[in-house]
Amino acid sequence: MKREIEKIITGEKASDGDGVQLTRIIPSLESDMIDPFLLMDAFGSDKPQDYIGGFPPHPHRGFETVTYMLAGKMRHKDSMGNEGIIEAGGVQWMRAGKGIIHSEMPEQEEGLLSGFQLWVNLPASHKMDDPNYQEVGIDDIPEETRGDACHLKVIAGRTNQGTQGAISNDLVDPIFWDIHLSSGSTFIDKTPEGHNAFIYVIEGELKIADSIKSVISKQLAILTNGNSIEIKARSKSRFLLIAGKPLNEPIARGGPFVMNTREEVQQAFKDYESGDFA
Repeated sequence: MKREIEKIITGEKASDGDGVQLTRIIPSLESDMIDPFLLMDAFGSDKPQDYIGGFPPHPHRGFETVTYMLAGKMRHKDSMGNEGIIEAGGVQWMRAGKGIIHSEMPEQEEGLLSGFQLWVNLPASHKMDDPNYQEVGIDDIPEETRGDACHLKVIAGRTNQGTQGAISNDLVDPIFWDIHLSSGSTFIDKTPEGHNAFIYVIEGELKIADSIKSVISKQLAILTNGNSIEIKARSKSRFLLIAGKPLNEPIARGGPFVMNTREEVQQAFKDYESGDFA
């Protein structure tokens, strides 16, 4: 059964961190979340004033953050002593778990900085795991070419042709693919039935299966359930295909903390304020 378009979302302009200008795609007026995905931001500007403030030290608990850089560089530091640079084409998949304080600051003073941040929920049984990282540079992300018309980077998940992504996650079994299509070409692959899935169009225009509507640049399309996907490019296009197993658990949010109950969120604030955190 092919996935179709269920809903199209256009993000809203927002500011986060120390004045970083971005587009908040999830949550939105149309969708609070796409279980297990809690948040998705797109950032991109060649104006230093839009990004130079970065994201100074801030805490997280109870979920994972995924930073995928399209252009520029971002330096990260955390309360565990980890430090590094995420460069263009690289990805960092961080499990905040029981708590971490980290910062993400532009490693440049001019030029284009663009990318995405995705928040992935953790099941209740893993919300208090020890923090850890999976950080992969552009040269270590598997790539797949299908003729002259299709090229994809496989960050997480396994394609129908057997390419296994660089990121391992057996909690939500995610798919995270960066796909390029030439105009008029079609991408077909399998998706696990029961997974929630969406596409985000970075550039171009796409037709999904038999849907009448097109999805255009800077739009996100939530997809119906199914075990396969068929995407045709109406122009030269680049898009993200993201999917994951829903957790179907209660969610309590409190700023940088995502737990299952309000009491757990309040405890996270208490732990952070008392210094008993990361």
